[in-house]
Amino acid sequence: MPLPHYDFLIKSCLLLHFCDNEINFKVRTIELDGKRIKVQIWDTASQERFRTITTMCYHVATGILLVYDVTDERSYNSIRTWHAKIKQRASEDVNVILIGNKSDWTDKRVVPDIQGRALADELGMKFMETSAKAKEGVEEVFFTLTRDCKTRLMDLQADSAVLVGGAPNAGGSVKINQPVTSASIGSCL
Repeated sequence: MPLPHYDFLIKSCLLLHFCDNEINFKVRTIELDGKRIKVQIWDTASQERFRTITTMCYHVATGILLVYDVTDERSYNSIRTWHAKIKQRASEDVNVILIGNKSDWTDKRVVPDIQGRALADELGMKFMETSAKAKEGVEEVFFTLTRDCKTRLMDLQADSAVLVGGAPNAGGSVKINQPVTSASIGSCL
């Protein structure tokens, strides 16, 4: 049986809730807009002891989910600090979405969704709410981030091809982690 063909390979850093005192790493292949996309997800749980891995993750991330707990104001208040770290260490054009998690805990909520939206607007990112427990919005978040990354990478590839006088790949695929051919961009995706 032949190996599956992936039109896109997108790496993503996921800063999620604390889980078993470990870094979780998962891979999932999804179908998006007729393309097979292999998504790598790193959950560092925003733990300071994982700072080295988080820093490495920022450098290679195509997209980042910045997650806070809507029942914990301290979690929400740390978003500006994490956003500043992302701006310092990630690529300039990394896709970031602010996520308010535990949206189903209406009786324990301390951060209203309007407050999360306002912060996302201020920091220039999208905002979504999820409930991991109720499985609400989780698929949508990952598909939204993946679609945003795919669109940006296709645009970057098209711009790169124009800069070097070439044409985009047949079929519109993007090769992630391959050197960009234009010297004016001068980086690897």
